[in-house]
Amino acid sequence: MGRIHLFEFEDQKWFPESIRNYGTDFLQFLSNKTKLYKPIISVIKKGLKKANTNTIIDLASGGGGGLLWLNSKLKKDIPNLKIVLTDYFPNISAFKYTVEQSDNFSYISTSVDAKNVPDDLKGLRTQFLSLHHFKPNDAHKILQNAVNSNSSIAVFEAQERSVPSIIAMLFSPLSVLFTTPFIRPFKLGRIIFTYLIPIVPLFVLWDGIVSCLRTYSIKEMQEIVNQLKNKEQFHWEIERVKSGPGVILYLLGTPKQS
Repeated sequence: MGRIHLFEFEDQKWFPESIRNYGTDFLQFLSNKTKLYKPIISVIKKGLKKANTNTIIDLASGGGGGLLWLNSKLKKDIPNLKIVLTDYFPNISAFKYTVEQSDNFSYISTSVDAKNVPDDLKGLRTQFLSLHHFKPNDAHKILQNAVNSNSSIAVFEAQERSVPSIIAMLFSPLSVLFTTPFIRPFKLGRIIFTYLIPIVPLFVLWDGIVSCLRTYSIKEMQEIVNQLKNKEQFHWEIERVKSGPGVILYLLGTPKQS
């Protein structure tokens, strides 16, 4: 199946910010409860070690809270770990809630473009469940910007273009209905637009299926890397690992030591 870049509601500037935030809050809650990122803890550690840094610059963070469980595990071996949350559409209330849960988090309140990261944001760049939002030319710009800045980058996708992934997404509305009462911070609007006017479960369903259709395969990520200028200055690792009943595709790029 070829990659299809259909639209996602989450990407649209006209889409109500509050509804978008309810969707990203759901994704962060689910990733924590399912320990989604457990299989890639070693990848993050490797990226931090090769980058010789204790700081993660998370791009396209969404709600940001999905890193809470991962953070608790990483801190066992990296007690001075710092995580900076950023997004093109920053979810400030969710960022604040995440910072309240763990004091090694901070956030940038202004818009940060993953294709042109400010020079003062130094650390291992990460993207969780977000590369598929970018068309090939923009995905190329994200990686090229990392290379140009001599910054390590780690990209993770927890779905792929496959029938099992799409089938799993068909159950996402039920997950939204079951988990919404437990998502924090509590918001009355989240209840209204989940149960009374079920916009959230429907848009999560659509965006979830489209995410699968948009996800870059290992081969496609390698093709993007092959087109980068000065790609030979980096080590590139592009793999697929099991995560419970699902999978995680990842790309890790780190500068070669001189």
